[in-house]
Amino acid sequence: MKNLTGLLVVAMLVAACTKKDAGQTADVQAQGTGAKLTNNELKIGISQEFENFNPLISSMLATTYMQRMVNRTLVTIDADGKWVPQLAKAIPSIEAGTAKVIKVGGKEKIQATWELLDNAVWGDGTPITCDDFALAVKIASSPNVGVGEKEVYTQVEKIELVDKNPKKCLFTYEKAKWDFYMLGTFYPVPKQLEEAVFKKYGSQKEGYEKNSIYSKEPTNVGLFNGPYVISELQLGDHVTFVPNPKFYGTQPHIKKIIVKLIPNTGTLEANLRSGTIDLISTLGLALDQALAFEKKIKSEGLGYQVLFQPSTVYEHIDLNLDNPFLKDVRVRKALNFAINKEDLVNALFEGKQQPAIHSVTPRDPWFTADPAKVTVYKYNKREAERLLDEAGWKPGADGIRVKDGKRLSFTVMTTAGNKTRELVQVYLQNQWKQVGIEVNAKNEPARVFFGETTKKRAFDSMALFAWVSSPENTPKSTFSSKNIPTAKNGWSGQNYMGWSNATVDKTLDALDTEMKHEKRIEMVHEVLKAYTDEVPVLPLYYRSDVAVIPTQLKGYRLTGHQFPETNVVENWNLE
Repeated sequence: MKNLTGLLVVAMLVAACTKKDAGQTADVQAQGTGAKLTNNELKIGISQEFENFNPLISSMLATTYMQRMVNRTLVTIDADGKWVPQLAKAIPSIEAGTAKVIKVGGKEKIQATWELLDNAVWGDGTPITCDDFALAVKIASSPNVGVGEKEVYTQVEKIELVDKNPKKCLFTYEKAKWDFYMLGTFYPVPKQLEEAVFKKYGSQKEGYEKNSIYSKEPTNVGLFNGPYVISELQLGDHVTFVPNPKFYGTQPHIKKIIVKLIPNTGTLEANLRSGTIDLISTLGLALDQALAFEKKIKSEGLGYQVLFQPSTVYEHIDLNLDNPFLKDVRVRKALNFAINKEDLVNALFEGKQQPAIHSVTPRDPWFTADPAKVTVYKYNKREAERLLDEAGWKPGADGIRVKDGKRLSFTVMTTAGNKTRELVQVYLQNQWKQVGIEVNAKNEPARVFFGETTKKRAFDSMALFAWVSSPENTPKSTFSSKNIPTAKNGWSGQNYMGWSNATVDKTLDALDTEMKHEKRIEMVHEVLKAYTDEVPVLPLYYRSDVAVIPTQLKGYRLTGHQFPETNVVENWNLE
């Protein structure tokens, strides 16, 4: 049976928000016809706050979106899903003889030769060399520096010069990993600027982060090696980008790009119509808003286009397993059974986004929906109630379950101003209330939510957000018990749940060195079976990327993975 109460609440809220948005746009509607733009300036709207631009410690997608305009990595994934070189001349491989398996003390390792582009330099003209990558490894390996994906760097044991050539780097990896070349998030840092800072402050907890040139002088051109540099940064408001004349590739067409923070997703359309922004990024409208705006574009003849791209974005709720109530897997399973995901996606997204089963999305070769391989939780109110009864939680006078004099009550936190997530919160609150679980909402600005609350596992019980990844990306940073952030490890790692499963840890370690594709899939499915059995996370839905662009913009392609469209921003052209 459908959850009519939950759907009614969502429907009423969608209607209310739609009316509110209509009122906001009415006064400026006449201006929103997509006036002719030039390459002099492009203003982009983004709904998520951004953080420190130091690529080693930033973890927010909003920062990644802008980071790709100013910094590049050895390799990346293009819009067609292929790994391609960026700062590297070519991707090393065993077949080509540029990588090989070696044995050191009976342990297999991989050595790969990465040759850097001859003309790749930092914005101050200093050549990018092997030393810049070696410094990144050194900084990221420090227990005093909080790095979300620390293993991206620590997997590289050492970096040496080949034939004393500063552009020819011999990487020795600690293991013979099958995915050794997938270094899309392995950034260099400018030795000429950052080495002195790390030497002075690296022995202090969070000392490097606070004193890095990225924090102290974020417009220093020497920090950047991409097609743009940052000319102005105002936290909580906007970032301005101008072309980097030292960029190794094609000079960008657009002379100035301004990314404006508009935290309330409901006001983005109004800003687009008024000309305050010219483009709504993938971190802007939710799918339901984009579907509604697409209809307005057609009916009003507006000069915009809505782009849709199924993605590897996974919307979910991390459960804090330190919460005494959530330590009981029966409670976690009951929370999962009580969510009618099919009705949720139909109510909010016209069925154009899929309910999530686990962390691997349908765009990934590792995906499975086979109930013989993973546990699938279909909406079942009776099963949720049975599990809660079994766990000793009995309905109280007001319907909320009680045990040992304590109410079964949680807090779900997410990013403030995100209309869709706020609707989801209300929907879930009503779903869970029907089985006797009280859930309150508490939201924070994205910069605080991601920079402090989730990073330091400071949420009471539930954190609602999304992960974005690349296909065949090992979930070690989010699943391994070695990656539970603590004060001791400098809040490194992204296992915000605090999930610990020794078998999963062992399988993830073995996955790194498994060279057979079929065996890797089998191992990933074993991990997903444990993930769905133990429910450290409540999967919600797999998202599609959406963006609204002016029809005259060329060279703009959504990617649907963790390397956003800004990765080729130099190709964008308004003329």
